Amino acid sequence: MVKEKTRPAKKNSVQRESIQKLVLYNDDVNTFDHVIECLIDICNHEPEQAEQCAVIVHTKGKCAIKLGDYDFLYPMNISLSDRGLSVTIENN
Repeated sequence: MVKEKTRPAKKNSVQRESIQKLVLYNDDVNTFDHVIECLIDICNHEPEQAEQCAVIVHTKGKCAIKLGDYDFLYPMNISLSDRGLSVTIENN
């Protein structure tokens, strides 16, 4: 009898595919204070984290502000958009 070799399933392959990122983009409209306030209120960032994200967005043009699955990120995406911020949900 020949025993077949099977490959072990890749660990976390399903989890990795489902993790996405909420990306905030720079604009010329919103102030640092407004962006920081939104990140604290909507994404539950600590003030220091929100400020760092705002600086990264300003200097690099965008920043991943939150990771999670689509259902977790979608309400934040809508709320941030409603406050005038440019955000998208992207594959990680």
